[in-house]
Order: sequence, then C-alpha cells, then structure tokens
Amino acid sequence: MVRHRITDSLFLDEDDLVVEGVRASGPGGQNVNKVSSAITLRFDLARLPGIGTGMRERVARLAGRRLTDEGVIVIKAQGSRSQTVNREDAIARLLELLREASVAPRPRIKTKVGRGQRLRRLESKRHRSATKQRRQAGGDDG
Repeated sequence: MVRHRITDSLFLDEDDLVVEGVRASGPGGQNVNKVSSAITLRFDLARLPGIGTGMRERVARLAGRRLTDEGVIVIKAQGSRSQTVNREDAIARLLELLREASVAPRPRIKTKVGRGQRLRRLESKRHRSATKQRRQAGGDDG
C-alpha cells in the first residue's frame, strides 16, 4: 500500500484510487488503435478521512468539471505513450489539486483610506471644479 502525503495530517492511499487504462485520442498511428495508454483516475472524496467542509468546498471549486455530482474527482492523463508515465501524471495532478485545496485562504483585512490620500482626492476634485467654473464664465463667444 502506497501512501501519498497531502498535508502533515492528511494522506492519500493508492488503494482508494480507481485507475483504468483507456485508449487515447489524437495522433499516434497504430499504437493509438491497439494500446490503452491513457489513464482515467477516479477518486471519491468521501474516502479521504479528515477532510473538512472548507477543504471540500475548495476542492469542488478548484476541480470544476472534473468533480462529478457524486463527489468523485475524475482526471484523465494521456500526454505520454507510456501508461506508467500517464498514471504517475494523473496521481501527481490529483495530489496537487488536494494540496492546493488544503491551504485555507487568508481572510481579507479591511483597511481605511489614509488621511493624505483623502486630502489629495478632495484637492483634485476642487481643482477640477475650479477648471470647469472658469470654462463656464467665459463660454459666451461660441
């Protein structure tokens, strides 16, 4: 049993992955017609113990269309002619997705506009207003 580390306390067992070889699409000559070198990896999020609702929501957002309605992540890898390389690529992409989702975003801290910035904005408005006032005063010769 191979375990992949997601975080310090969260691990992914390869026994929980469903990996099947499928025929790849695209160019490849006879090889593409007779060898199932592409990989479809399926992982049920319910099989990952210790995943919180926050992480589950982040996984759903990051996975997008790769997450089914049943909560299964489906990743297809067909970049290589080697099934082994495609399998490793699919597992690496799943781990990267889970690691990225495990990091909670920092909460945004509201800041106030500084006094100097406020004064510069008001001065700019006064200047623009004065320019328009001068234009109105001498606008009869049109």
